[in-house]
Amino acid sequence: MGFLLRWLFAFVLLAATYNPTEWNFVRWSMAHYTDMLSVTVLAGLILLVGYIIYVRATLRSIGMFGMLLILAVAGTLIWVLFDQGLIDLSDPTLNTWLAIAILSVVLAIGLSWSIVRRKLSGQLDVDDVEE
Repeated sequence: MGFLLRWLFAFVLLAATYNPTEWNFVRWSMAHYTDMLSVTVLAGLILLVGYIIYVRATLRSIGMFGMLLILAVAGTLIWVLFDQGLIDLSDPTLNTWLAIAILSVVLAIGLSWSIVRRKLSGQLDVDDVEE
């Protein structure tokens, strides 16, 4: 259940920033930044805090190589699905939602990796030590 929550929050973060519908931060801010600049900046900073939390935790737990490896596996999975005729990549809307889903899985794995490693190996990750 914990991984699903982390994935859901990552998906919401990415979809709130941009998605193929008109309900996203990028389109809203472009339309309203002149008359609602303070709200636009506040919303942007809130999204930025979410990205900092997710990206920092992901880089610390699985690193850039781990992120690229997960993206490679996900890309290969999409290739297999396309090759087998299960998905059609000619729809830009579907492609955008697939990208959001894949990126959210990468962020969720990154945020969950230390927990998974601890449960599998019994070892704790200690990054910040105070003396």
